[in-house]
Amino acid sequence: MPIAATGDLIAEADARQRAVAAFNVITLEHAEAVAEGAEAAGSPVILQISENAVAYHRGRPAPLARAAAEVAAQAAVPVSLHLDHVQSTELLHRAADCGFSSAMFDAARLPYAENLAATRAAVVWAHERGLWLEAELGQVGGKNGEPPLDAHAPGARTDPEEARSFVAATGVDALAVAVGTSHAMTSRDAVIDHALLSGLREAVPVPLVLHGSSGASDEELSRAVAGGIRKVNIGTALNIAMTGAIRERLARDERSVDPRRYLADGRDAMAATVARMISLLPSGRAHAA
Repeated sequence: MPIAATGDLIAEADARQRAVAAFNVITLEHAEAVAEGAEAAGSPVILQISENAVAYHRGRPAPLARAAAEVAAQAAVPVSLHLDHVQSTELLHRAADCGFSSAMFDAARLPYAENLAATRAAVVWAHERGLWLEAELGQVGGKNGEPPLDAHAPGARTDPEEARSFVAATGVDALAVAVGTSHAMTSRDAVIDHALLSGLREAVPVPLVLHGSSGASDEELSRAVAGGIRKVNIGTALNIAMTGAIRERLARDERSVDPRRYLADGRDAMAATVARMISLLPSGRAHAA
């Protein structure tokens, strides 16, 4: 089926008070696993390629993006393509030529006024080209090996009134909020501030996005969706599944040198993780709908 548009998937999920799962992909195996898992769950899904993943691929977004787009086009459920955590304006400006229907422009590291100005410019550029744009206010933390921010550190949590003003001034289509999760967590003990999330849902008129979702328990994720989260970003959980399966395969067969054997195990493990995590987050529509 045709590649879906991220904005359409989020809008439909929002109308149903549900969420769409968005999985970060690094390799073709990641993209295939996400599509397979989404098909098994009968739900739409978002394939995300981050600026860090682009850097891993020598700074060239097109090869992985085009491969992911082909996976999306052949999937039996709606799949969209999203450029995630972009800090480089130059990379953002390459998004439209690589098949992305949306991007997340991340200027949250900057002081508020600079974040607002940079995000507003990104929104104007994106909307002129028909792209849906997500931004972040507050710092989720944990990117690029950095430790998570202390919950009481300045900027660690998103302030509802500041978020209201930020969304109005920038015109963003969705807002990633800092409510207690952190990127790159390998444990699932993050505690989401559901009271803060409730305040943000009341203050902000656009869909809310949860980053660092791999670190939250099943119950916390389900509560977050019930509390207003409409896009749930998941990355580390896939890498844990893939790496664990590859380690097990190589431990069983130390003489193996054919990457297809252990990568297949890794892909299967990721697909199972995708299907399980989507089951926690009923999305905007099932394929049969």
